[in-house]
Amino acid sequence: MANTTKKTAKKAAAGSEENFSAEERAAMKERAKEVRSSKKAADVDPEAEVLAKIAEFPPDDRELAEQVHKVVLAAAPTLTPRLWYGQPAYSKDGKVLVFFQPASKFKTRYATLGFSDVAALDEGSIWPTYFALTALSAADEKRIAELVARAAA
Repeated sequence: MANTTKKTAKKAAAGSEENFSAEERAAMKERAKEVRSSKKAADVDPEAEVLAKIAEFPPDDRELAEQVHKVVLAAAPTLTPRLWYGQPAYSKDGKVLVFFQPASKFKTRYATLGFSDVAALDEGSIWPTYFALTALSAADEKRIAELVARAAA
């Protein structure tokens, strides 16, 4: 009976790969690569890795990511830039607090600015944690700076 259960579990796990899109599988592979490289090279500049990744983005995503990068670091200079699933992210005490997902990552119509559960954005019993980005005005940058500063507090 136990042998049958193990075979069923293996079969289900093997079939689950079909449930992920090519983009999702690529993101998982990037995350595994990030974990391996972080264990190997403690002297690598994580901000340089983030900027190099941003430079690889298509023009629209690159422009947004550069703006977000500047705003995040200005609003919360104690956050550490890093890659997270192949995306620019900013961490506090080793945990991702905020990240930028380019539209090209999953072929969506807008980029996303997301906040993790460690972000201090609580407002009662419901609050937004993901924001769609298509362009950033000065007012948008100000709002992002306020959110990041509050999240990092």
